[in-house]
Amino acid sequence: MYQDNIHKQPERDKRGKLKTNKNPVKIIPVEGKLERKPTWIRAKAPTDEKVLDLKKLIRKHKLHTVCEEASCPNIGECFGHGTATFMIMGDICTRRCPFCDVAHGKPKPLDIEEPGNLANAIALMKLKYVVITSVDRDDLKDGGAGHFVNCIKEIRKLMPETKVEILVPDFRHKIDAALDILKEASPDVFNHNLESIPRLYEKVRPVADYQSSLSLIKKFKQQNPDVPAKSGLMLGLGETIDEVKQVLKDLKAHDCNMITIGQYLQPSRYHLPVERYVAPEEFDELKQYGEELGFQNVASAPMVRSSYHADLQAASEELER
Repeated sequence: MYQDNIHKQPERDKRGKLKTNKNPVKIIPVEGKLERKPTWIRAKAPTDEKVLDLKKLIRKHKLHTVCEEASCPNIGECFGHGTATFMIMGDICTRRCPFCDVAHGKPKPLDIEEPGNLANAIALMKLKYVVITSVDRDDLKDGGAGHFVNCIKEIRKLMPETKVEILVPDFRHKIDAALDILKEASPDVFNHNLESIPRLYEKVRPVADYQSSLSLIKKFKQQNPDVPAKSGLMLGLGETIDEVKQVLKDLKAHDCNMITIGQYLQPSRYHLPVERYVAPEEFDELKQYGEELGFQNVASAPMVRSSYHADLQAASEELER
């Protein structure tokens, strides 16, 4: 088994108990074993040789992937296909979102070599489609928008044919400044996740604002009408299907083109508990509803994540245009 001695993950307490214990909605840690998952929730362990080779490459270039940092259940499948969603600006987030397994704390200064290292890794992997996301960096004046731009520019220098999707934070009170910076190097797909319904925001995204996230998507589309906009939701935290349908209406009204909907899975006993496992039939219902609303692509299934098969989603959206 490949042992990672090059890059040490953040301390576990920054991911679990000490990350979520100061949130406005208190989380009662689950005692004993976590609830057994239903038969339709299945993920293969990442043991393929290709997976291990990709991890070595990522470590060599001092990069991070959200696949690992957020404990994505699809890591075996995606890494096995030689694809990954890269997480820039470090592996320490300035927020304490209680659904997320990325560590919270004081981030390190930006690595000015990261854009180049990222581009080199993508070139070595010969990727035709990449997703770039980040931790929240509320400590930066532009929320990290400039770093996204630098990464896009470096990738396009080395791999001009590679499509670049960015999955961005909400940029908090810096939306207009961030969008102005992103004009310098617009992505091929712009993605920002709403994550949940507005009623649950205090619990799920305690620092974020539902309307601001919608505004971010709409403003980006106003500036970049030809670039597809995308968002994602996770189910199983106490929402109703009707509330999810209303969010889909809101997204469509704010010029969102694509949507991903998946089942929330609890990373640890200190994170938000799963209220229920949503049946596959309900995901199918939401897929049909989203298509009826006019979304150009709807990926809705228990194991779907925001960057899962992102290349296929983007390809189908491009065919629609």
